Amino acid sequence: MLCDNCGKNEAEVHLTQIVDNEMTTVHLCPSCAAEKGLDAGGGKNLPLTDFLAQMGQAAIADEEATGVEPCSYCHTTVDDFRRTGRLGCPHCYSVFESQLRAILRRIHGSTYHLGKVYVPPASEAAERSARLSGLRRKLQRAVEAEDFERAAVIRDQIRELETTADR
Repeated sequence: MLCDNCGKNEAEVHLTQIVDNEMTTVHLCPSCAAEKGLDAGGGKNLPLTDFLAQMGQAAIADEEATGVEPCSYCHTTVDDFRRTGRLGCPHCYSVFESQLRAILRRIHGSTYHLGKVYVPPASEAAERSARLSGLRRKLQRAVEAEDFERAAVIRDQIRELETTADR
């Protein structure tokens, strides 16, 4: 893909911006990106790591980071987190909770999830399968108890579920 700015070089920087609920994507070559003040990064660091490091610096600079002990498990300090944007171990999330909350508040505007909940695409089929197996067990018990009227009702429910599954 060619650069949207110069139209000559191969685009390596892909900038996506959302302004007033309108998304725009610009594809730039490294030289045009540098002219616009964007760092191509040269593939040395992961963009998310850099972003978190920058957010960590800003958030920790905003609140007093002194007095925060290093992680007792991996010995990561606030300065390590500020410099790299990475935590050393799972225990760091508890140790640096206040700094992480400040970062999340700055990034998302909140410290708790308000978005969508992931639902696996096959959940409807799994639910139908579980219901069918339950109905088959009930049918077996009804036949063993010689309750044929109830067995006929359950049989009809099973057939209905199976026909809706085939559609």
